[in-house]
Amino acid sequence: MNKAVFLDRDGVINDNCKPVNKPEDLKIYPWTANAISKLNKSGYHVFVVTNQGGIEMGYFTRQDLNEIHNKMVKEITENGGFIDDIDYCPHFKSKCDCRKPSPGMIDKLAKRYNIDLKKSYMIGDRDIDIEAGIKAGCKTIKIGKSSKKADYVAKNLLEAVNIILSDFQ
Repeated sequence: MNKAVFLDRDGVINDNCKPVNKPEDLKIYPWTANAISKLNKSGYHVFVVTNQGGIEMGYFTRQDLNEIHNKMVKEITENGGFIDDIDYCPHFKSKCDCRKPSPGMIDKLAKRYNIDLKKSYMIGDRDIDIEAGIKAGCKTIKIGKSSKKADYVAKNLLEAVNIILSDFQ
């Protein structure tokens, strides 16, 4: 079985001071590609799991989101990192099993890629990310403000990755 790191998008990979509704809104943090590259080199699959309720609310379309994610993947790849796969929940009001804090996206990717969730991590900047990781059986790292539920807290993705890499050394 493989190990993985599941990343929330907004607030972890990119700045979320304003909504990301089109590709030009996406501002990737300068440390993101380096952090992801470190995970790649250490044998972790890297996945993005992101709630994108703006689709259901009509702020942007699935095509817009695909263009945003294509830009994200391109910038990260050009700077040495690699994202194995991306899953998103387009719902906001609809009942579903995919919107975090449900672990649906994590579970789906884990099954598809034969991931051992006990050896994996969920990194997010909101409590719902941490809850999804816990429900899936991952260790969790909260970016930013402290969390009583998270296994670790880090100031950004690079610090979180350094915690992961020191955890299994």
